[in-house]
Amino acid sequence: MVDFKLCSDYYTKLSEDFYYRINPEPAVKGDLVLFNDKLAKNLGMDLNIKNNIGIFTGDFIDPSWNPIAEAYSGHQFGYYTRLGDGRAVLLGEWKDKDSNLWDIQLKGSGKTPYSRSGDGLATLASMLREYIISFAMQSLNIRSSGSLALATNGKEVFRQKIEKGAVLTRTISSHIRIGTFEYAFEIGGKYMLKEIADYSISRHYPSLKDDENKYLLFIENVIDRQAKLISLWMSKGFIHGVMNTDNMTISGEGIDYGPCAFMDYFNFDEVFSSIDSMGRYRYKNQPMIAQWNLARFAELFIDLIPGDDSITELTKIVKNFMKIYKKYYLREMAAKIGIEYIDNDDINLIDELLNIMNENSLDFTNLFYNFTNYDFDEILKNDERFNKFINLWENRIKKENKTKDEIILLMKSNNPVIIPRNHMVETAIYEAVENNNIKFTKDFLKYLNSPYNYSTEIPNKFKEAMDIEMKKGYKTYCGT
Repeated sequence: MVDFKLCSDYYTKLSEDFYYRINPEPAVKGDLVLFNDKLAKNLGMDLNIKNNIGIFTGDFIDPSWNPIAEAYSGHQFGYYTRLGDGRAVLLGEWKDKDSNLWDIQLKGSGKTPYSRSGDGLATLASMLREYIISFAMQSLNIRSSGSLALATNGKEVFRQKIEKGAVLTRTISSHIRIGTFEYAFEIGGKYMLKEIADYSISRHYPSLKDDENKYLLFIENVIDRQAKLISLWMSKGFIHGVMNTDNMTISGEGIDYGPCAFMDYFNFDEVFSSIDSMGRYRYKNQPMIAQWNLARFAELFIDLIPGDDSITELTKIVKNFMKIYKKYYLREMAAKIGIEYIDNDDINLIDELLNIMNENSLDFTNLFYNFTNYDFDEILKNDERFNKFINLWENRIKKENKTKDEIILLMKSNNPVIIPRNHMVETAIYEAVENNNIKFTKDFLKYLNSPYNYSTEIPNKFKEAMDIEMKKGYKTYCGT
């Protein structure tokens, strides 16, 4: 058996109110469905670890590990709720060759004290969705949790019907969320808040730990990372669907891909989540929701900031989010149309293109793909407004003082050829669940692995948009 050395003395150094020691429930019959060789290599793991199926089903627990379920709270759709890992267990932390820590968590591994009325389990369908989306995110160079392995556990899980049970092995630099801080403040005031803040700074922002303004700088760094993350989501047409404070990490990594989706036809108001009936987390709202969540985070620190103007200082920092976000967003969107050196008017050019896309329901990914190939006839033929935009764009591109090949190269590195199309994700899930066929998913992942490779011949089925009639009723669902 390959040795799988995990550290279990980092998060557990915190007060025990932050977690509950518990082992995952063993499987009835465990089978490995997928293993992420690429992620394992990046983490410096022995690839033969995939043969230790018990690690990925919860059947094997090394005596040196101290598995825990983490406690946290969260504003869910604007309302505060006490939460926690209701279907997940943190086995421990993996230390890579650079001494970076990575949480190794089993999701869908059974009941914990935070399960409330839930069963603590996960379906193969929901865990396969998270595996595919997280794999795509990391391939698109968007900071995200990763999925190391997916295994079935032989259990029956009841949702709308009886479904196959599965366990996802998730990796991330930590599962500390804004909701972790909300929980700490609720049960222990500024003293527990200080404990988790000092721990988080030491783990994620160690250069700040000796600074007299470390808490203000900590909040500023979290805001910066979240602004960058949301700008990347927006530039790739991604809609998270459940941007609650318990789904926002202080490390700036995306997490919890349940009712989420990448847009096909561009729509500022697109909503895919079945539980977001009011459209709170629609595409265009994501920056504003991020700022709202960060305001909930910052206000917790009022009593930890020295001086009499802590509220003023914190308000100023949170208000600065949009300025930071717009800087990142403009950079990402400008690169998609070949602009590297930003002018003040470039946002107007980008907004005009997005408005054209919105009014004509153009496919987000394929438009920029065609744009990259200078194939404008495939976008809108003989459209006066679009042709006017192209003239403005061509005049703007001249200011870059670059060759056409250089412009194309910049666009190729920012415009993916392939994303996890919704109907392809659904097909992968159907094949795996109903036909016990994982080959389709493996083929899909092979292409998602290199989304910016324009020289790879990708089957059209993986690139084509969902049929617009099918799209009208398309929803994604929470695995709980």
